[in-house]
Amino acid sequence: MNDRYYAPGGGHPPQDQLLTDRAMFTEAYAVIPKGTMQDIVTSALPFWDRTRAWIIARPLSGFAETFSQYIMEVSPGGGSDRPETNPEAEAVFFVVSGNARITIGDTAHPLEPGSYVYLPAGQLWSLWNTHDAPVVFHWIRKAYEPVDGIDTPEAFVTNEADVAPSVMPGTEGKWATTRFVDPADMRHDMHVTIVTFEPGAVIPFAETHVMEHGLYVLEGKAVYRLNQDWVEVEAGDYMWLRAFCPQACYAGGPGRFRYLLYKDVNRHMPLRLR
Repeated sequence: MNDRYYAPGGGHPPQDQLLTDRAMFTEAYAVIPKGTMQDIVTSALPFWDRTRAWIIARPLSGFAETFSQYIMEVSPGGGSDRPETNPEAEAVFFVVSGNARITIGDTAHPLEPGSYVYLPAGQLWSLWNTHDAPVVFHWIRKAYEPVDGIDTPEAFVTNEADVAPSVMPGTEGKWATTRFVDPADMRHDMHVTIVTFEPGAVIPFAETHVMEHGLYVLEGKAVYRLNQDWVEVEAGDYMWLRAFCPQACYAGGPGRFRYLLYKDVNRHMPLRLR
């Protein structure tokens, strides 16, 4: 873990650890606490060397409908020249620990904590860890929904440090969102942002909306209202929120509370169940 973003370390719990935990799976939401992200629940992926993944969301009846989300840990010397096997999948990366190199087309880009990458569907790319410590990053995948008459997005690489947060009106800067894509850019059918709450900041009403959410807590702790329940969450926890799940938040401190947020946007609703 670095001083900005939580990264899981794996391991295995001792036999004397209590079985009770904060893990919850309901029809409206799920909470996957950081303590569940042990070695025993990792997955391997085709054509990735020296790599393991914690798969924390996937399309599933009664769970995520529009996206999948992995936490990838690539060891030194690991990576892939054939990382994505689905030509319909667009992707966002967000690096939480370590360094690597991603090559998009013919252009190589260094990655470090805070790096954000968007990859359109069908983009050729590769990623390798040429450093002496593991690199850990979130990989969010979605089947891109093209629209006739609207261009597809282009690949880009940036860093959170280079993007000014947008302050929520009326909050005196206590609630802000770091947006890596212009919300008015209709080429994009998903947004992945970073939301920051200073101690004492709140979402003062139960948001109830069509966007599905995946939230990974990067820093701090808070109490989240999910449907009818108040749930304590902290750095390293993951939440999935079904469309229209009522949601609110209170960041009690002592430090700021930050999370990586996925939502589906900018497209008509399907008129048949998927």
